[in-house]
Amino acid sequence: MPVERRKPAGMAPKGVRESLTEVADLMFPPDANMHGTIFGGKILQMVDKAAGVCAMRHSGKPCVTVAIERVEFHVPIRVGTFLIARARVHHTGRTSIEVGVEVYAEDMPSGIRHHTNSCLVTFVAVDSDLKPTPVPPLLLKTREEKELWKAAEKRRKWRLNKTAGRRRL
Repeated sequence: MPVERRKPAGMAPKGVRESLTEVADLMFPPDANMHGTIFGGKILQMVDKAAGVCAMRHSGKPCVTVAIERVEFHVPIRVGTFLIARARVHHTGRTSIEVGVEVYAEDMPSGIRHHTNSCLVTFVAVDSDLKPTPVPPLLLKTREEKELWKAAEKRRKWRLNKTAGRRRL
């Protein structure tokens, strides 16, 4: 199982459910552009906040954002909408954590939710000197969690290869 391969000495694995995070906010006119749709930056702020809390819950340490993967907004979010960002850990490295975030827009009168976008956010846990520090391994319990881990491993390998290629230039 992937958990054993990276287990730092003395750190017990943590399950995905232990760090699940949901951040929600009602969208008002200052959050919107002249068309009444919410600024992408406002949505990304909520994504980063939800993912950051999730990463810190998992690591038990401060975490800094390293990357946000491609973000596409599939559904416009309008003023008066209740916006929900749900975050959960997909993968852990020695000091890094990949968090998946799903964003939903809820129409307040009807309660109907629409999935607006998803993205991946990578964090590194840091110590008091802002140096990378080990994080607990992720305990994978469900089939879905294992599939998300495998997909994250593929992305990680791709990124490492891409980075190695840039270093050769």
